Amino acid sequence: MKSKILVFIAGIIIWTSCGKREKNFKEFEKVFNEAGANKNELIKVLDHYKTDSLKYEAASFLIKNMLGHSYSKAKLVDTAKHRVNFNVLDYPDYKQMIKAWDSIEKQIGKIDFVRDTIIYDSQVITSDYLINNIEMAFKAWEKPWAKNLSFEKFLNYILPYRGSNEPLEDWRSYFIEQYSGLQDSMKDITDPIEAAVLINKNLKSWFKFDSRLYRHPTDQGLQEMLKTKLGRCEDMTNLAAYAMRANGIPVMTDYVTHWPTTGNNHAWNATYDKNGKVVIFMGALNNPGEYKLENKKAKVYRKTFAIQDSSLSVIKPQYEKIPAWLRSKHYIDVTPEYIETLDIAPEINIDIPDSIHFGYLTVFNSGKWEPTAWGKIDRENKKVLFKNLGKEIVYNGAFYKNDSLIFFNQPFLVDDQGKLHYFVPDTIHKTAVDLYSTTRRAIVKTTDEIRQAHFKPDSDYELYYWDNGWILIDTKKADGKNPLHFEAVPEKALYWLKEKEGKEEERIFNLDKDNQLHWW
Repeated sequence: MKSKILVFIAGIIIWTSCGKREKNFKEFEKVFNEAGANKNELIKVLDHYKTDSLKYEAASFLIKNMLGHSYSKAKLVDTAKHRVNFNVLDYPDYKQMIKAWDSIEKQIGKIDFVRDTIIYDSQVITSDYLINNIEMAFKAWEKPWAKNLSFEKFLNYILPYRGSNEPLEDWRSYFIEQYSGLQDSMKDITDPIEAAVLINKNLKSWFKFDSRLYRHPTDQGLQEMLKTKLGRCEDMTNLAAYAMRANGIPVMTDYVTHWPTTGNNHAWNATYDKNGKVVIFMGALNNPGEYKLENKKAKVYRKTFAIQDSSLSVIKPQYEKIPAWLRSKHYIDVTPEYIETLDIAPEINIDIPDSIHFGYLTVFNSGKWEPTAWGKIDRENKKVLFKNLGKEIVYNGAFYKNDSLIFFNQPFLVDDQGKLHYFVPDTIHKTAVDLYSTTRRAIVKTTDEIRQAHFKPDSDYELYYWDNGWILIDTKKADGKNPLHFEAVPEKALYWLKEKEGKEEERIFNLDKDNQLHWW
């Protein structure tokens, strides 16, 4: 009888502890569901740290925020979805690579990368990988230059095992070994900036930016970067994050989704000095304290491993579709850290579509209006409030429906006082315009800037104005000597002059009351 009582009590204890265990794991339910059969690997990690509260919290941070993190394999296909073989590094430079790409498109039509396979972290990551990552991260946190780093900053900017959407690899072990003598080379071992500079100097001795990688379908992992020794800005920021996080230096990756005055986008790194001030740099190129971002910025975001409850993808109704880059839950708005910002509320001049709760501000980038900021619609006053915006930039407000943009007013310039100047074409009053040059996109260091460009002799140029779409005014052929002369140009509009068979990289502009041209 006594043995039966003991068995009964033991059963109650086991049942109670299991019930408590399941209750404790409730916060991981979503990621466990995504993990499927790999759920037990994640539980092993939590069980491993059940007697170490700080490391358990770190493990919880990684597992809870693992949801949605993945690596996507891609393939290059034509419009019929047939695979196309193309390696960007088979060509000597960016110009020749683009020429070869264009040649293929002339033969078989447009080609593009499509997602082939998604590999979710939760479904493939092992307990050994996570435990090793946590142990090495905590060891890095013991470095003398990291002693004043808060646990929150440690969680966000040292602990994460990935930088963006690259394949999962053990980069910590490699870079711990690579910089094992770092401390011995420092004058002030409490200075994280000095440590970051030493590491970055080494990275830029062997890794270089290469614009050919713009057409590489995915972010590279460490092994691929060690092989190519080349990358685009996303690869460079990841490389710096690997090397420095492995050695106790907190590293962030900040980015613009679309430049508002040229083409392309950009990403770069940031870290903290010993006083907690943010210092930017470009991994494998410009050291902390040396890097400058010359282009105007409409918005600056910071990648995070953690899911952000304030992100649009989290707060929007499930049924509402949003532009692709905003579907991420892993970013925060850090624009005020970079520029003086302002809030605006442009008016809505069309009917607000049903079931649409958010509006977007777009900037003109490589021939398209691209969403770069979002705001909640004020239906009562027919406005959208946008916060923390860059000024002296031309924006165009839009809704997003059926995977398309619906523009709700005319484009406008935000001046340095926050006043909105709308470009409303006057189709009754027209003027003649002589245009002496255009613009071209130029790759400078790791991103794009804009340059003035002369007309190409014997090339046709089209002049457009915007009125809920680009409307052609006229086409003129350049002779290499004289300006392009256009008649009957609607006044007070926003204009776009582009080469007829070009890449559509020319910038938009307006004309002031004296017919002086201003590029945007």
